[in-house]
Amino acid sequence: QVQLVESGGGLVQAGGSLRLSCAASGRTFSNYNMGWFRQAPGKEREFVAAISWSGGTTYNADSVKGRFTISRDNAKNTVYLQMNSLKPEDTAVYSCAAGKGAGSWDTWGQGTQVTVSS
Repeated sequence: QVQLVESGGGLVQAGGSLRLSCAASGRTFSNYNMGWFRQAPGKEREFVAAISWSGGTTYNADSVKGRFTISRDNAKNTVYLQMNSLKPEDTAVYSCAAGKGAGSWDTWGQGTQVTVSS
């Protein structure tokens, strides 16, 4: 099982960019599909993006298509979320997750806050 630690969150103006990182411990990182999720105050957690264990397949929520890009570096045990053209509605706590089954997430990080000011 992996453990996950997110970083890279912060305060940014609308239209700006941030890159989130999720570092995984353990030697089996490359066996896991990885995903990013977010939860805004008073709202349910929602899917943002996912990437297959090999990095060959990615998925994005419609709300972030064309703005966010998920990638991974298995040599560094890290998954990234590049966020461009940020909007105030992107404000949320962003968490990464790891899983081996399609749509199945077994391990979660603590999350990192992203705040986009208008």
